[in-house]
Amino acid sequence: MILKLFFWIFFFILFYTYLGYAVLLFILNLIKKWFFKSEEVPGHEDYEPDVCLFVTAFNERDFVKRKVENSFSLDYPKEKIQYLWITDGSDDGTPDILKAYEDLEVHHLPERRGKMHAMNRGMHFVKAPVVIFSDTNTRLGKNSVREIVAHFSNPKIGCVAGEKRITDKKEDGAAGAGEGLYWKFESWIKKMDSNLNSAVGAVGELFAIRTELFEAVEADTILDDFVISLRIAQKKFRIAYSPGAYAEETASLNVNEELKRKIRIAAGGVQTIFRLKSLLNPFRYGTLSWQYFSHKVLRWTLAPVSLFLLLPLNILVVFENGNFDVFGFYFLFLALQLVLYVFAFIGWYFENQKLRLKILFVPYYFVAINYAEIRGIIRFLKGRQAVTWEKSKRA
Repeated sequence: MILKLFFWIFFFILFYTYLGYAVLLFILNLIKKWFFKSEEVPGHEDYEPDVCLFVTAFNERDFVKRKVENSFSLDYPKEKIQYLWITDGSDDGTPDILKAYEDLEVHHLPERRGKMHAMNRGMHFVKAPVVIFSDTNTRLGKNSVREIVAHFSNPKIGCVAGEKRITDKKEDGAAGAGEGLYWKFESWIKKMDSNLNSAVGAVGELFAIRTELFEAVEADTILDDFVISLRIAQKKFRIAYSPGAYAEETASLNVNEELKRKIRIAAGGVQTIFRLKSLLNPFRYGTLSWQYFSHKVLRWTLAPVSLFLLLPLNILVVFENGNFDVFGFYFLFLALQLVLYVFAFIGWYFENQKLRLKILFVPYYFVAINYAEIRGIIRFLKGRQAVTWEKSKRA
């Protein structure tokens, strides 16, 4: 009975984290749409405040020209955009390339002190009431700025999260197939989170805040985008999700690079739980606490542990009495788990052999990112989480 109890606890955590929460959000959104009057203040298309397009770069000479051209092509009055670049630590010529553009405001320091330090320093140069953060290796959709500022016509909105899109290429391996599917699912959940109450954080590829709400963040912070956005939510402002404002980027170079990124994110997630611990108080933050716990905290902590403990527990439950029912739930679920791991192994093999069969890369990616989550937890607990500013490694 004890084995079965733990089996069902881990099963529920895993199911709720990756599927149950999304289903519950969908139902709650339907209830809200049918029975409650929307309190959403509609955005105004003619709302055109000054904005600052804020980009931090570390040794990104291969991407900066494309990023600058993309920035200049955005559909928004150019005279209302402050193009701000912070290039601390870059020694590959990135600052010199940028300074050749007279419309750019470039602030460079030779010391490499990390991205968060650069963001804290750069905010002193922001002149606009709205600041839009974006990464160097992403391409923004043409209407992204307009889509973002429309939300800020609502005084309850303190942050706007853009959509992250992974460009799909036929030659993509496990990283591309898994990452692309992950972000499509994640975008769907973010949209429902936002419609119900508030999005749970933002991604650094594209998000915006009211400049006046920014507070300097600890320099060793790993998930700067997440901490900045949720600290604004802690001030009782909503985080809106705007799928019409999107940032495109290619997938990670390979699964090893994606694992490195996920391990770092996982370590940052655990760090964030400690730094935003008050956000877990539902008496203070209500629905947002439940969303944060369900959408992020479980993924960063209990879900990956549950995944890898569920298999040995399932085996013990099936064989505990020396006989088993091949048509019983426990046996069938064990078979399903074994199939998942076999497919994951085949996906790993195909990835290493440069063979492309995307349907097998999805279970491989799922298992790999949960493994990375556990590695990230261990890294944080050992105090070895990386806080240096790493160059992008994308396909």
